[in-house]
Amino acid sequence: SAKSKMEKKYPVIAGREKGPGPGRYGLPPTIGFIGHDFTKSTSPAYTFHGRMTDNMYSVDSSPGPRYHIDARITRFGKDGTPAYSMLGKELFHTPGPGAYSPERAPPCNLQRRPPSYTMGYRTHYRSVDSVPAPNKYSLPPLMGAQVPNKASSASYTISGGLSIGGPSEDLAKTPAPCRYNSTDPSVYLLRRPAFSMSGRHSLPRDGTKKPGPGTYNPEKVTVHKARAPAYSLGIRHSEFVTPLIVNISD
Repeated sequence: SAKSKMEKKYPVIAGREKGPGPGRYGLPPTIGFIGHDFTKSTSPAYTFHGRMTDNMYSVDSSPGPRYHIDARITRFGKDGTPAYSMLGKELFHTPGPGAYSPERAPPCNLQRRPPSYTMGYRTHYRSVDSVPAPNKYSLPPLMGAQVPNKASSASYTISGGLSIGGPSEDLAKTPAPCRYNSTDPSVYLLRRPAFSMSGRHSLPRDGTKKPGPGTYNPEKVTVHKARAPAYSLGIRHSEFVTPLIVNISD
């Protein structure tokens, strides 16, 4: 086919033909007795065998060391040291200090009792008491000249200005300074240079439309070529090429 003709065949390099790795070889083991490596010395081998069965030894005719011996029992019997135990306190219904009420006891031997007080609710006001509260009174104001029993200072009033007969009335109809028009200094003085700012002029350009980078379709190169250019990552030089050795004279 055309594809097989286009593929380039490289010659076979003998250096690429490598032998099997260490895992491909099966060496005899050096552990145990069966199949041991005959080139190595063999140590003595021992076996662990199960316990031989015998009814005389297998029958359990003794309970074994499972008796509980009290530490107080000796070979002479129970020791005579006194023993104490901690039990609950007996339930005596003895009243506490808070159960007594000495204030309720009657006076003995003509003793004088201190005064006692009680705290109760506040009593209601009498319905016949018509005295007004302090907030019912309204005192007269102390500002102005209308206080009858207080000395007042002089009071003044500010009124609006009179349009007729007042100082602001202009009887002569004299024009104000703003009524006069100012003369341009260029009329009676030397005219200074004048400048104007206009827009920037546009440079002449080519009006034809040019295609941008997105207009091109480089992936359609197969129209006139066999395939698009392809790249691969590999070693720069072959590992089997003899290096160039140049004799350098000192």
